[in-house]
Amino acid sequence: MKSFLILIAAATATLTKGFKFTEEFNSLDNWVQPQHSKFVVDVASVYPGIDKDTGLVAADKATHYSIHSPLSPAIHPTHQNTPFLLQYQVKLQDGLDCGGAYIKLFSENIHSHITPDTPYSIMFGPDKCGFTNKVHFIFTHLNPITGEYTQHHLTQPPPIKQSKTSSLYTLSIHPDNSFHIFINGDKARSGSLLTDFDPPVNPPHLIHDPHDSKPGNWVEHAVIPDPSATKPDDWDESQPPYIPDPHSPKPENWRQDLPTFIPDPAITQPQDWDEEEDGEFVPPLIPNPDCENLSGCGTYTPPNIPNPLYKGPWTPPSIVNPDYKGPWSPRKIENPDYFLDNHPHALPPVYAVGFEIWSMSAGILFDNIFIGDDERELAEFTKATYAITKPIEEAREREALEATIDDDVKVRRGLISIARSHLVDFVDRFNTRPLDALRERWDVASVLAACVAVVLTLLTGLLGVLGGASSTAPKAPVKPTQVKMANKLDKKAEKADKGDTPTTTKATANDAHDANLTKRR
Repeated sequence: MKSFLILIAAATATLTKGFKFTEEFNSLDNWVQPQHSKFVVDVASVYPGIDKDTGLVAADKATHYSIHSPLSPAIHPTHQNTPFLLQYQVKLQDGLDCGGAYIKLFSENIHSHITPDTPYSIMFGPDKCGFTNKVHFIFTHLNPITGEYTQHHLTQPPPIKQSKTSSLYTLSIHPDNSFHIFINGDKARSGSLLTDFDPPVNPPHLIHDPHDSKPGNWVEHAVIPDPSATKPDDWDESQPPYIPDPHSPKPENWRQDLPTFIPDPAITQPQDWDEEEDGEFVPPLIPNPDCENLSGCGTYTPPNIPNPLYKGPWTPPSIVNPDYKGPWSPRKIENPDYFLDNHPHALPPVYAVGFEIWSMSAGILFDNIFIGDDERELAEFTKATYAITKPIEEAREREALEATIDDDVKVRRGLISIARSHLVDFVDRFNTRPLDALRERWDVASVLAACVAVVLTLLTGLLGVLGGASSTAPKAPVKPTQVKMANKLDKKAEKADKGDTPTTTKATANDAHDANLTKRR
């Protein structure tokens, strides 16, 4: 393994020729950090890659880290026919819950240490906390009119790669103002420096006059009530919106002579009932069993229907407002800060590179920084670093996972993997040649059709259950005296618990109805 490392180091040294800047963090000899920052050079503790391969590690969580490396000489982008390339590795050994893992490029000499307020020219990399989950790409641009720098943030940034193995973040900026963001070699976002940033690089030529104000007589209401309209004399506002249906006769098996509720015959007067104190005993009411097979009992009330004579409150009709002028907006004036720069890709010199982060996750590891303008050299550098360590890390991650699962789970995972491969093959075929995919992979198509049928059946059944109406027996009305009786029984029970003379009331299966006992005075 030692000879292998020497071979890799020799290849890296050869590749370094012509690079703008590379850093593999074998030491911190060229890096500066304040005393409170505890960046260290160490090997990975989770799924390590190449043996003894080190990186820049932020070991502790809930800590502010800042470190930078002055570049001498500074990097001067050519701005001609070559891109500007920035790439580095991030290994989130404990994940990324709340914090950043981005890199910063600085376009001025730093005489002490970097802080959150140190101006930068580019900030690039992952940031996650709460609802924030994005790969930052922020660049600053000089306004030649005001002489101030403005930060321009990428709109619709891609999400971060949440992995405990190394992730490779690459940014390329091209002379036509296009840019590309790659994560692990896969394109995650592309766009233009002129159109995909907020605020835009070039301010608008015309702006609203900040001193203009809306006139007091400006009318913005497009329609108004007709002032000449009057309520018709035959407009009747007294009619209700609903009336009993005159064409709904009482059903033949409706018994108006039978009450809807009757006293519960199973409830008898308690032995300790005192009519002088408690009043006349009245048992609780229950639905009349003689009405179970009837349409109803008691007074018949027909259902309500919309009243054909109902008109409701009268309101005048609306008409087009003759004084309508439309929505008001301030007049346009020329922007005094306007300028036109069609070459924002012409980046300023880079005097330092660094990391300034705060994170609630421990063990963030940075490695293999590349800043240059030759895509071939970047590819060779990636081949000698990330392309070697990534497969080793993934293999060790798989080994660790395999060690935690039993044989049955391994079999299931194998079956799932086979099913997934068949599904991916079918989808790829279907996207290009749908008919051929259905004919050649009829087995997968049949399984998918069966799955869809099962899902539709389950949804239909669920909707039927949710939409079904339930019928319950009517509840007897509760009278205020019932509450009084329930309170009295509770007090007697408390006395019995305290050892007082027990009452003569017998406990029966109908005690559950005692709370509904009714007293009449």
